[in-house]
Formats: sequence, C-alpha cells, structure tokens
Amino acid sequence: MTTAATTPPTRRRTTTTPPTPAPAPARAPEDGAVLLAVAHGSRDPRHAATIHALLDQVRRQRPQTRVEVGFLDFDTPSLDDALDRLAARHTRRVVAVPLLLGRAYHATDDIPGVLDGARARHHRMAIRQADVLGPSPLLLDALEERLRQAGAPTGDPRLGVVLASAGCSDPAVRARMSALAAEWRTRAGWHSVLPAYASAAGPRVPEAVAALRAAGARRVAVARYFLAPGRLPDIARDGAAAAGADIVGDVLGPSPAVARLLLHRHTRALAAPWPAVPTQGQPRRARAASR
Repeated sequence: MTTAATTPPTRRRTTTTPPTPAPAPARAPEDGAVLLAVAHGSRDPRHAATIHALLDQVRRQRPQTRVEVGFLDFDTPSLDDALDRLAARHTRRVVAVPLLLGRAYHATDDIPGVLDGARARHHRMAIRQADVLGPSPLLLDALEERLRQAGAPTGDPRLGVVLASAGCSDPAVRARMSALAAEWRTRAGWHSVLPAYASAAGPRVPEAVAALRAAGARRVAVARYFLAPGRLPDIARDGAAAAGADIVGDVLGPSPAVARLLLHRHTRALAAPWPAVPTQGQPRRARAASR
C-alpha cells in the first residue's frame, strides 16, 4: 500500500482527464468583503495546520483579498471571536465561507446561528454566508491529484476506487455521495467507484474494498474525501490498510484546486447586492428599514 505526501508539488497535468474549467477568481474590489473561512476544528493539531496551509494557498492566489479563519470547535479563534475581532477593526463586509464538503447540520444550523448572533452584536458589519465547498468538479480534480501522487493511474478500467468520507445518517447526504461516486466513475473511466463512510451508517471502507474486488476490480484505491487530517480520515486510512487496498490517497489538504474553489465561493457570494448597514451616527432603524 502506498500513500501520498500531505503537501503536493504543483505540476502540469499529463493524464487523459482534462482539468475542470472554473471561473478565474474575480479581482476583489477595493472595498471587497473579508473572506472568513469557517473550519470545523479538531483535537488533532494536524487539522488546524492543514487549514492554515490551505488559506496560505488562497492568499497566494488572490493576495488583494483579506483572508481570516474561525473554527466551530476545539481550535482558536472561534468563529464568534473571529467575527468580534473583525468588527473591532471596523470591517464593513464579511463573507463566511464554510470549509465543509457537504450541506449538513453545520452549514444549515450551526454557522447561521453564530452569524445571526454576530449580526445582532455588530450592526455596522454586513455578514453573508457563502455556499459550502462540495460538491464541485474541482474537488474531484483534487482527489484525482491525490490518487495520482499515490500511484493510481487515471482512466485505468481495471482500477476500482473507494470514495471514503466522514459519513452521515441523512439519506439526502448519502444520496449526494452516491451521485458523486457515479459522476466520478463516468468522468475518470475507472472500473467502478463506491462510496464508503468512516462513521454513521455503512458501508465501511473494508466492505467497499471487498465489494470492488468481488465485482472484478484488479486493483483498489481509496480516495479520502476529507479536507484535513484527523480521527475520521485516519479511520478510513486504517480501514484501507486492513482490507489490503493497493493505493490510499491523502486528504485534500492545501490543494490549489480547493483554494480556487474557496475563492469561487467567495466571489459568488459577493455578487449579490449587499444590504445597507448604518454608518457612524446613523440610527439603527435605518438599517432595519433597508433589509
């Protein structure tokens, strides 16, 4: 079994799968909103280190945009603290970009709740939530790059791939993962792609590896659909090793494709009109009337 390094070298694509066209990150206007990345957080120190490396990649791609981070749990600064600090610096506009691969509870409840609290505290700072990162063809680009770095040939019809993710009991989320696996198999030309999960309902990674071999795959690779290292990505890796998978890709990490996607989410959120917010001396009722 082979694994890839966490931080890949940037290199020219030489495989048969064409790079996914994506809008170039738009140049932020001078009064453009701060990009506040909202990360999950983890007790594992590798998680925060990887998130910061990803945001460094974002800053290199669009240096004129201010990029900050807030964590939902475990790491600092918390999302609340990050928003309070931005308000203390008289920030006018903030786009909170969830560093989440799917639209589940954190995106639909946790983050909106924190943002609503910040809006109530900081009436002169407009705050908007961008869409989550996944699904996106750019994430498949990043996954393919991780598998190539681990030795997986793109387009090999003998290769079965396990798409390993965190797991969720929500049937809609699981249906989206199944659809993503089918889309990836079609575009990459592999033998088959099966979803597997590190938590909640199965199948687990070892079960998916066995199913691919039973279906006729000559070799099996496990792609880890996680943004950063941590307990669940390690469970997926260890399950792949126990099942005898031939190749295990690294987590997405500070991939240039993921950084482009993050900037694209920020740009799309900026495009809609912003509500007026009160300036110094403007009564709060003016803000309420403008909503």
